Amino acid sequence: MKYVELNLFPEEEEETQKSSNSKWNKKYNSDKGNEYNSDKGNEYSSDESNEYDFTNLFERLSKSAFRSRFHLSQKDMEYIAEKGLATIRKHAEDFVAKRLAPAIIPNDGKQTPMRGHPVFIAQHATGCCCRGCFFKWHHIPAGRQLTREEQQYAVAVLMAWIEKHYS
Repeated sequence: MKYVELNLFPEEEEETQKSSNSKWNKKYNSDKGNEYNSDKGNEYSSDESNEYDFTNLFERLSKSAFRSRFHLSQKDMEYIAEKGLATIRKHAEDFVAKRLAPAIIPNDGKQTPMRGHPVFIAQHATGCCCRGCFFKWHHIPAGRQLTREEQQYAVAVLMAWIEKHYS
């Protein structure tokens, strides 16, 4: 199967082409509404996931009738309390690596269950459930393996949503 990449965001492509540095920057870029910007070239550190600013992303997601209908159930909250957020993060890392990161996903669009784990709920709520939604909401294209930094970004989004709804 061959993927065709559509140029839906030409202004982003122009800026990316101007940048010769390929390291990722997690600083919020409010001009375009991108929470994940590769133009600046800062070093990425997974221990500093709290430096992401998901304000714009969560605002956009809240305007989606589909995305905003997802909430953690009492069972999900009990599961998080029992396992702890560190374990939930490890589950998120595993799910992202296996279900979102591959270049070609045979059942893309159907690989994330609608219930059964808090991370699954968060994936649908944040647009990290399949590569099509990931591109639409986070502007990270399908058809190629996600980089380590992109996977860490996805996990940071998921954990931010879980922590926001777990309180």
